[in-house]
Amino acid sequence: MPRLHLLPDTFSEHEDLQAILEAGSALFDTRTECEVQIRQRRFPVYSARLGSRDPQAPAIGFFGGIHGLERIGTQLLLDYMRALLSRLEWDELLHQQLQNVQLVFMPLVNPGGMWAWTRSNPSGVDLMRNGPQDADDRVPFLAGGQRLGPWLPWYRGARGAPLEDESAAVLRVVQQELTARPFSLALDCHSGYGWGDSIWFPYARTRQFMPHLPEMFALKTMFEQSHPHHGYAFEPQSRQYLAHGDLWDCAYDQAPPGHIFLPMTLELGSWLWIKKNPGQLFTRHGMFNPIKEHRTKRVLRRHANLLDFLTRAAFAPHRWLPANDRRARLLAYAHDYWRPRRAA
Repeated sequence: MPRLHLLPDTFSEHEDLQAILEAGSALFDTRTECEVQIRQRRFPVYSARLGSRDPQAPAIGFFGGIHGLERIGTQLLLDYMRALLSRLEWDELLHQQLQNVQLVFMPLVNPGGMWAWTRSNPSGVDLMRNGPQDADDRVPFLAGGQRLGPWLPWYRGARGAPLEDESAAVLRVVQQELTARPFSLALDCHSGYGWGDSIWFPYARTRQFMPHLPEMFALKTMFEQSHPHHGYAFEPQSRQYLAHGDLWDCAYDQAPPGHIFLPMTLELGSWLWIKKNPGQLFTRHGMFNPIKEHRTKRVLRRHANLLDFLTRAAFAPHRWLPANDRRARLLAYAHDYWRPRRAA
């Protein structure tokens, strides 16, 4: 970790976000959800809305930077926001699309952690372990969330303490802008260990399936048919490991009855970057982000299709959401496809 006196006054992702919001000020409804202080610096945590103002319109939320070390997720969303602003200068179909769907962006949830080059926020809390719920079964030591203290990674925060400001901001935006609507999606962009890229969905706290498993299976199938060579592993997070305090488990369980909310986490596998450039293993930045410029550009290109697909899926949920007999069939297919792995 860099020594504190060497930390910069600001950082490029924060500057880029502010520049994008300023350039799109006539289009984005931008709000400061909270402010984070670290040493003598204060960083705002922004949310930005684009598209329909109808409170019943479907919506999709894009989130990133929850872990300060995982800068590539924030960069991916900033790249997508830039592309949208550019397309809105000429793309009439995009204008028509945004009349009927709302896009919500929180691309830099943890600016204090990103500025300080830490996974946690400035209080030492891992925001993705900060929810109040405990896992139903054993979790990986430390990595599943711990309350021993902030000097160890994956710290959840003290038992009974209020949510961290950044965590509360995410859940508030989800509640106000996504789950308040009859239908919504969310994608949270991360990077971490693994040879490949994954799309995870609730639950992380239990191996039980989410109630909207048929809807998630329909979305997965539609994505595979639209992009048959996508290369993602699409599965419940519990197939990998259980965890305490997952924010998306918490947000999903808080959705009003009758509303469909499908949150997903994009996990960009970093081991392939490290394999091609082993030296980056010895830097905190390199463990979670591509270092070479051409690899960064390749990552930004590769995942643009996913973001665009999800935006289109949010635009017309009535065309693909399963109902009645089809929903029952998809439930059976999904149970068979994602049934828990047996212990060896």
